[in-house]
Amino acid sequence: MVRGLRWTIHDLEALPDDGTRYEIVDGELYMSKQPNWNHQGICDFFVSTLRGWSRESSLGWVRSGAGIIFDDENNVVPDVIWISKARLATALQADGKLHAAPELVIEVLSPGSTNEARDREAKRKLYSRRGVSEYWLVSWQRRELEVYRRDAESLALELAATLYEIDTLKSPLLPGFVCLVSGIFEDVK
Repeated sequence: MVRGLRWTIHDLEALPDDGTRYEIVDGELYMSKQPNWNHQGICDFFVSTLRGWSRESSLGWVRSGAGIIFDDENNVVPDVIWISKARLATALQADGKLHAAPELVIEVLSPGSTNEARDREAKRKLYSRRGVSEYWLVSWQRRELEVYRRDAESLALELAATLYEIDTLKSPLLPGFVCLVSGIFEDVK
């Protein structure tokens, strides 16, 4: 993270295309390396599982690594998103990126306190302000999933549940979606 300088989306264009993931949250630049095997496996699991549910329900779309440009100083690349067809119609713009929040954002925690703080604090606050309905934080190291839901009064994403391998993941946002949490970690090495 670089402090003291307000980064914008225009600054990203000057950065090298070297495999580093660059994100800007509240004008601060965050850089992360390519995800590791376990991280990517969990992302693939969610894309596959949510794609199957989305096809059956016809309610929306799932994507991994979709860029979201909220404004000049807030540009992120969540691990996985789910967006309804109705919201996609206005969020997806001619540049092929989303310019409004999807309903669901999933982040798989990367090792390191800086990475974890970015997802737990900076990005959760950003997603709260921008209208994400649910935020799932997955720790393959601890084999748990934290579910944050929008609080009706504060409108912030608040911790609703911490799920472990013995639990089942369900969401009021995704009617009929059911997922055994143990399945999320099935391929974790």
